[in-house]
Amino acid sequence: MNVQSFPPIIDENSRILILGSMPGAASLRAHRYYWNPRNYMWRILYALFGDGGLPEEDYDSRISFALSQGIALWDVIASCERKGSLDSEIKQAVPNDLPGLLVRYPGIETLVCNGSKSFSELTKHFGEHSEIRKRTLLRLPSTSPIPTRDYRGLEDRLEAWSRIKSC
Repeated sequence: MNVQSFPPIIDENSRILILGSMPGAASLRAHRYYWNPRNYMWRILYALFGDGGLPEEDYDSRISFALSQGIALWDVIASCERKGSLDSEIKQAVPNDLPGLLVRYPGIETLVCNGSKSFSELTKHFGEHSEIRKRTLLRLPSTSPIPTRDYRGLEDRLEAWSRIKSC
């Protein structure tokens, strides 16, 4: 099935751009970034930049919170063929115009790849581009709830993601 990502969530105050690969099925249905309730993204952002409490229930409040912390959201992939939500199922990926976005928002200092697929697609399509190379690039573990060899749950992902606090 052909799927398409959303427009970026970004403003002139954004310093950190978190890049997913492609929203999962639950997020695509809701047309909201990281809307699968099991995904750790919102809990990580609120733990690192908020008062440690749970994320707001309201999506617009979550977006306002992220932007107020200088955090922007987008995906490396604009469209692809994929069944379900797994990155391993992504085929025929077409990238978003990340260099163009960075020209329009020069305040972005750090690009944070949310998982391996985001990182591999970014470096495959734009790894040598000057707009990418002049920024700090962080490859962090996916906020997906699926356990990996190195990341079993929220706590270890939160520890890894704490690196963005110094950006």
